[in-house]
Amino acid sequence: MASAQRSVAPTVGKPVKRQRILAVLLLALLVVFAGRLVLVQGVQAAELSEEALASRLVTTEVDSERADIVDRNGVVLATSVKRYNVGVNQKLIAQFKRTENQQVVAEGPLDAAKILAPILGLKESELAAQMVGDSTFKYIAKDITPETWELIQDENIYGIEPEPTSERIYPNGDIAGNVVGFVAGSADGPGERGAAGTELEYEDELLGKPGSITYEKGGGGTIIPTGTHEETPAVPGSTVVLTLDRDIQWQTQKLVEAAVKKTGTERAMVTVEDVQTGEILALVDSGSVDPNDPGATKADARGARTVSTVFEPGSTGKVITMAAALEEGVATPLSEYKAPYKYTTPNNQTFHDSHDSGTQKLTLAGVLVHSSNTGTVQIGEKLSQETRYKYLTAFGFGEPTNVGLPDESGGILHPWEEWDGRTKYAVLYGQGVSVTALQTAQVYQTVANGGVRLQPTIVKGLQHPDGTFTPRELDEPTRVVSEKTASELMLMLEDVTEDGTGKNAQIEGYRVAGKTGTAQAADASGKLTKIIASFVGVAPADNPRIVVSVIMYEPKTSIYGGEVAAPLFKDVSTFALQALRVPPSGTPAKLYPTTWE
Repeated sequence: MASAQRSVAPTVGKPVKRQRILAVLLLALLVVFAGRLVLVQGVQAAELSEEALASRLVTTEVDSERADIVDRNGVVLATSVKRYNVGVNQKLIAQFKRTENQQVVAEGPLDAAKILAPILGLKESELAAQMVGDSTFKYIAKDITPETWELIQDENIYGIEPEPTSERIYPNGDIAGNVVGFVAGSADGPGERGAAGTELEYEDELLGKPGSITYEKGGGGTIIPTGTHEETPAVPGSTVVLTLDRDIQWQTQKLVEAAVKKTGTERAMVTVEDVQTGEILALVDSGSVDPNDPGATKADARGARTVSTVFEPGSTGKVITMAAALEEGVATPLSEYKAPYKYTTPNNQTFHDSHDSGTQKLTLAGVLVHSSNTGTVQIGEKLSQETRYKYLTAFGFGEPTNVGLPDESGGILHPWEEWDGRTKYAVLYGQGVSVTALQTAQVYQTVANGGVRLQPTIVKGLQHPDGTFTPRELDEPTRVVSEKTASELMLMLEDVTEDGTGKNAQIEGYRVAGKTGTAQAADASGKLTKIIASFVGVAPADNPRIVVSVIMYEPKTSIYGGEVAAPLFKDVSTFALQALRVPPSGTPAKLYPTTWE
């Protein structure tokens, strides 16, 4: 027995030892776990909690509502309407099932397509193809009306998801399309951005500021109702109030298109500006773009050519030379000149008039009335090149007007030091310099406004969502010539319409001042093979209210502004004066003599 007991003792001791070792290891492991638990819950708890929350948070941007564009009287020219894009979750729609009286009457994407196709106006087979797959969101329709979305909602099809968006519409079609512009949407999703005109120039103001929604999602992508939910509302944009008068713009466009057709003109541009404020009442380009369908118009004709296309002003630019001569004291309206058909300057540059009328004895007023190039060159010879340049820039040539539209050109006016032997004389009668239709109007606005140049503007200001209005900030008025010089020029310009080349611009009951012009223009290759015929005028001349610039590119019936542009000026101005309720003129003008003996 003793022997048996001795042999058992070692066997009993080994399990005890193992148990102790296991206990020690287990205790060590528990200590590690406990330490880790303390680290996680005590030291790193906040950090890890934030990381876990961040992994569940989703932030989406909420587009702001694009504001309207309206005319000076509040007529809506551009607005946004509510629309929906519709998408399908292909994984969820596979689970779609509809029962009636405990009978399955529709299930899966094919039946869903059969239900939705008539509502969306799509072919069932094409829609079904969009329904099948493993995408969680795929567009099946865009820009549908709220009424159509309600019909879809009523079908209660699992997996069909809406995406609120908007559609930009232009109730007046192509009326002021060149000014209003249009928007372009993203092919990959919602959102519209300005692509031309006011829509582009005032993109930030119209769009406002986007908002955002932050929410906590679960494992399946669903929103956790009790989770984090933060929302920053979008700030609506501000309505852009234009200076345009929709009715004057509409009638002017109608008259321009009729004149283009009648004269065979390739294109025409007309501006109507308020002399006293610089506000643009109409800004018209023939063949204006319809913002509802901009693709139907050639890309180079979708903007405002009235502010982007440049050309030599021709004889309408002579009024600047007359202004400089009067202001500098080198001539008076009655100064006498002999104007031959051809005239050669001391540097052997020869200039001629449009018609050979022999040598004419003309006053300064007569040189302007009969649009004599040779007389104008003689007058300008008394002005230094630097002085000629000073007045061209003072009247606004060579720099954009900052009217409030994109792609505006400042024209072309080289520094006087770079003028060659011919250009220094050509600029005196509107050649060797290029301008826009609006810049030509700006010259006559300055003269009609007593010699004070105003910054022209197409935008009155911004109407904010809270109802307040912020006028557009404009440059300070600039005096270019004295009131006396401006008054003398206005009488000389009245002579043009009474006894000169601008007789076709006369308006019954109103005194009219203005100037005709004919100049060469570049063709597609850059060669001067085309003609610009123009007329720029002011009415009423005795109490100026509007200045109208008419530019016609390559007319076929006549090359002379007095024959093709002046009649259009008359028609446009007559309507504008009536629309603005401008009273007729009072006493007749006492005009200057145009010839001498």
